[in-house]
Amino acid sequence: MELGLPSISWSRCKSDLTIVLTRREREILDIVYRLGEGTVEQIRTELPDAPHYSTVRALLRVLERKGHLSHGERNLRYVYRAVMPKPQAAQLALDRVLTTFFDGSVENLLGAILSSMSPEQLDRARPILAGTGKEIQDIKSR
Repeated sequence: MELGLPSISWSRCKSDLTIVLTRREREILDIVYRLGEGTVEQIRTELPDAPHYSTVRALLRVLERKGHLSHGERNLRYVYRAVMPKPQAAQLALDRVLTTFFDGSVENLLGAILSSMSPEQLDRARPILAGTGKEIQDIKSR
């Protein structure tokens, strides 16, 4: 069923989605990415210590104004979805973490990740780290 969500051209999207989000806004955005889309009530029930319906509705409007969400209508209800595809949002978030916490060094980031991995996880990661063909390509295509 088509939602009637507006077609979004990347030129209309805010290119700098580094606008600071509150904890609740971040939680809502995480839920929308996980669900793919959701009504106010669907999103509200997923929130810890669920706030009132009107509070969630107001936060969704704020996220729309900030350029993170858009909405369409289905069965007389607004359905919200993320403006930016999840892989692109993940890359932006990773770039921010890399710059903020690792001075832009992929090696420092990788070192931090490897130091937190169990021996079993390291064993599974070895072929990827070795760059043996398909594993690297599979990761890049996600």
